[in-house]
Parts: sequence; structure tokens; C-alpha cells
Amino acid sequence: MIRITEEMQRLINDNLADGCPCMLATASPTGEPGISFRGSMMVLDEQSLAYWDRTQRAGLEHVEANPKVVMMYRNPKERRSWKFHGEAKVYKEGPIREKVMARVVKPELDNDPEREGFAVVIKVSRITTLGGQVVQKRD
Repeated sequence: MIRITEEMQRLINDNLADGCPCMLATASPTGEPGISFRGSMMVLDEQSLAYWDRTQRAGLEHVEANPKVVMMYRNPKERRSWKFHGEAKVYKEGPIREKVMARVVKPELDNDPEREGFAVVIKVSRITTLGGQVVQKRD
């Protein structure tokens, strides 16, 4: 069962302020890898992460075509790091988009003054250490 801990929630939600932006790995339908920083990454609930995609570039195209993603969090000062594996879904309108947008940290949202971005929600299926040891797994 996946249950993102309070410690994980605190660290991920403060990733940009702490100078530890999350990294998201994606892949195109043909397998071309992509990786990007996601300062807007947040814990949406105990089983889901979310972020605001304001660039609408390759990462968004990858997620729409191939929803399997990995998000990596690393904070050397706190000596904490994890990988969150899951499937992402894009919300271009509606209440989930609005809910995520309302929680996006100000510096990230300020970079999208027209609010043209999209919410992306990742349903987490596995949490591992950076070395691959399984911490939690969906049943």
C-alpha cells in the first residue's frame, strides 16, 4: 500500500524553498528519455503527487503519450532521497487543475502569469530508495 509519509510530504512540498527541486523522468512513445526539474512538485494526497506544467513542451507530450514516470527527490542536507514511480495524468481543465493550481508555490505560478499551464497528477505505484530498494509498493 502506498502512503506518502508526513516527512516525505513536508520535504517534497518545500522542495523549491529548500533548494532541492524534484526531477521528473519521462519517456516518449519511442523510448526517448526526458528529464526536467519540477519546482512545483507537491504531494496531492497520501497516494499522489502533482505539479504544474507551464512550459507545455516535450515533458508534457511524453506524459500524454506514455504516462509512466519517475520523480526523484534528493535533499543532501536532510540526508533524504526517494524515487516515486507511477502513472501521470494531465488535467487541462476542471476542478483537479484548479486544486493543483491553488497549491502551486508562488515563484512557479508567477512564471505563468496567464495561467495557461496544466496540472499533472502522478498516482504513485512504488517508492524506492535511490539504490532501488522498495520502501512502499501498491498492492
